[in-house]
Amino acid sequence: MNLLPLLRGPDLQILHLEDDPHDATLVQSTLAAASVGCIVTRVQTRAEYAAALDRGGFDLILSDYSLPGFDGLSAIALARERRPNTPVILVSGTLGEELAIESLKSGATDYVLKQRLSRLAPAVRRAMQEVAARAERVRLEAQFIEAQKMEVIGQLASGIAHDFNNILAVIFGYSDLIISELGADSPSGKHAYEIRHASERAAGLTRQLLVFSRKQKVLPVVLDLNEVVQNLEGMLRRLIDENIELTIVPGDHLGRIRADAGYLGQVVMNLVVNARDAMPSGGRLTIALGNITLAAPTEGARGGPAGDYVMLRITDTGTGMEPEVKGRLFEAFFTTKTAGKGTGLGLATCQTIVQQCGGHIRVQSEVGVGSSFTVCFPRVFQPLAETARPDVSRPLRRGTETLLVVEDEPSVRQLACSVLQSLGYEVLSASNGQDALHVAREHGGSRISLVVTDVVMPLMGGKMMADWLRALHPNLKILFTSGYTDEAIASQGGREPGIEFLPKPYSPSMLADKVRAMLDTRPEEAGR
Repeated sequence: MNLLPLLRGPDLQILHLEDDPHDATLVQSTLAAASVGCIVTRVQTRAEYAAALDRGGFDLILSDYSLPGFDGLSAIALARERRPNTPVILVSGTLGEELAIESLKSGATDYVLKQRLSRLAPAVRRAMQEVAARAERVRLEAQFIEAQKMEVIGQLASGIAHDFNNILAVIFGYSDLIISELGADSPSGKHAYEIRHASERAAGLTRQLLVFSRKQKVLPVVLDLNEVVQNLEGMLRRLIDENIELTIVPGDHLGRIRADAGYLGQVVMNLVVNARDAMPSGGRLTIALGNITLAAPTEGARGGPAGDYVMLRITDTGTGMEPEVKGRLFEAFFTTKTAGKGTGLGLATCQTIVQQCGGHIRVQSEVGVGSSFTVCFPRVFQPLAETARPDVSRPLRRGTETLLVVEDEPSVRQLACSVLQSLGYEVLSASNGQDALHVAREHGGSRISLVVTDVVMPLMGGKMMADWLRALHPNLKILFTSGYTDEAIASQGGREPGIEFLPKPYSPSMLADKVRAMLDTRPEEAGR
């Protein structure tokens, strides 16, 4: 951080403890001649000096050493007590070598003899540079601590999402079984369907946790931005205060975009939270969507390339921003919020996500009027991605092969085994990788055709277990499942022929279809 501009302008506030008006004038003229722009407040007594320290607002303290009933060492001690971060330079005509050394030991930043005032301006500049360096160290330390906190929070969120996905897998599975047994049109079947629908929404929340913790793989698909915002509306209304009026204006004949729905939700939520914080006393928050065609930006203008875009505009009637704040909005760790209220990562993350989609963000803001963030995504003309809807009415695909289910969560293991057994498979089960190796070794029946296994388990994980089994049975097929994503598999050795992945939470039909598809795939086709 460079504070030298402060030394060229009238912003440097100096407290000068000096009882001789002639010496005080000489000091000020020396600083002025060296182009050190400053405002000097002179005090003459201990009482005036103490009162000025209590008021604060000073960047630097200059002090004579010999004062009536008060000396430089006492002035330094009082400054260190009340303003410990403000540098003190002794400017005296009586300071000998021993006193100078004693003053530095007591906390003075520097000392200058009145007979050699040519050293004053360099001493002032050096002192302010040290202040700037200290402030920069404090800022970097705070950023490092914040980054560590974010890493811990991310790991916690990832762990919660993993455990919650195990719970949701059970809710998914048994609600689907109830619907298939009773029928979706029966009263109890309708109740089970509502449970299933609620669990789908919960799965979306866990996906957002994984996005936050950086454990979620980016999965761009063709989306309707109207639908994305509509699905977020309930959560957005819970994020804002009651004194904020939220209006959502959908776009007519809105074009389609290609993006990851989870990351897109993160962008919208971050911008809404920033708008909320800019309106502590309430106001109006508007989310508008529409199509927009941009011409090529003029030289020096900011914006994306010419083309057709889908626009998301979030406007608030908040405090607005000064130009210098607006110019730094997307810097990582830059924040105007008080300590504990913001990390300075939200807008930087938004910009990264939007740029990954090929889009850009434009900002308009006026102090006292409000701010408007316009996010432009390139418009695409491909068909919308199909939304996976469980078809619990159709019969599940059956088989007679021998399967091994390895899962450390008992309720998930019991569900998977029950579903597969009901479809005609012979099912063996194990609670971890070591147990699975023992089961496979002791099994004396028909050949095991496929292993359904969790990735992360105690004693031995799924990947190590699969390596042991495939070393003995090269054609054995492995279906990994996880409450994380297939990134968990990639980090443990990547994909191989005969290995597939099924994310949790999964439904009985998803499990049945995946198992049957893998079993029906010929060895030479696996992994294509």
